[in-house]
Amino acid sequence: MICEILSVGTELLMGQIANTDAQYLSRKLSQMGITVYRHSVVGDNPDRLREAVKTALSRCDLLITSGGLGPTEDDITKEIVCEVMGFPLALHEESKEAIEAFFARVGREMTPNNLRQAMQPVGGIVMRNRKGTAPGCIVEKDGKIAAVLPGPPRELSGMFEDQLEPYLLQKTGLTFFSEYLRIVGVGESKVEAVLEDLFHSADPTLALYCAPGEVQARITAACRRGEDGSQKTAPVKKEIYRRLGNSVYAEGEDASMAATLLDMMRSRGMKLALAESCTGGLLASKLVALSGASDVLLASLVTYANSAKEALLGVPSTILNTCGAVSSECALAMARGAREKTGADCAISVTGIAGPGGGTPEKPVGTVYVGLSGPFGDKWERLSLTGDRTHIREVTCLYAMNLMRLAILSPDQ
Repeated sequence: MICEILSVGTELLMGQIANTDAQYLSRKLSQMGITVYRHSVVGDNPDRLREAVKTALSRCDLLITSGGLGPTEDDITKEIVCEVMGFPLALHEESKEAIEAFFARVGREMTPNNLRQAMQPVGGIVMRNRKGTAPGCIVEKDGKIAAVLPGPPRELSGMFEDQLEPYLLQKTGLTFFSEYLRIVGVGESKVEAVLEDLFHSADPTLALYCAPGEVQARITAACRRGEDGSQKTAPVKKEIYRRLGNSVYAEGEDASMAATLLDMMRSRGMKLALAESCTGGLLASKLVALSGASDVLLASLVTYANSAKEALLGVPSTILNTCGAVSSECALAMARGAREKTGADCAISVTGIAGPGGGTPEKPVGTVYVGLSGPFGDKWERLSLTGDRTHIREVTCLYAMNLMRLAILSPDQ
């Protein structure tokens, strides 16, 4: 089944909002074995929308639209799609009652134009909107399927998962099972070279995706309904672990280094302290964004100025004056100080030059020192990073957490 996604809304063309709907739909459809050939965006103009719908249906089996289902005059997606597909609209009583109930529940007056949303295709399938007022619909004719979804991401995802996904699974009889491995400390080209032969398999397939400082490997197997896809992906996953070892730090599409480190330390009953300079609290922010961070994190000291490093962490002035704040000696002293001041089991420190200014030939922009202190002893590592200030700070946090992870896993190394 070949699919196109047509996103409707002038606000998308003007860049006022990001088109996250198409990203979500593509990810969900690929897991079902439905191939998405094109993403298109069109404004709230009847002629252009009509042309876009006709063109898409001329070359795909399944057209999914998002947006343009509101009560105002420029919300015309449903009307245009049903016109092109040859489905007349009529008042759908169940939708009308659901809209009336919604307004009664929120204590707002329902204006007459809201009844436009209750007009639905005769002979089509109405998809109830459990998170808003705009129902969606499915129309099928001459081997073509058009599914009309609301634009707000919360409404679209709910309707897709509750109603459109089961409908499409009945059509395909096929689903795709995917597993995700998160890899850090090895660049994409190196990962590809190490796993080169595994990319030649037709089923399961292996694909790589990059994020700042890390690589995600996706293993995907085609499955018939009821088939256990993990049985097909397991051999490839096992081989990736064998070849990349501890560079694979987590499994799961939504896994993160912060969650991995918190889980690791929580399971060992370990407490953590942070001493941050160039990251300015970003490292702590990544940890406390996760529920349960208080089980592990005791404190984070943002010691940006040398005077703060000396006063709050006890970094000797001799180190600051001779070696400098951006040095292994300073990073180690910061980590030791954070651990001693807070009574934590382990501490991470970061100090460096995030740019764009401040670099020297000996210590260019992107030079960062990470210090660790814990039961495994005291360790440090120099990072030589590239990119802008935001990228350097992001990758510093990732690598700093990974160094602590590795120190806990292999304390003797």
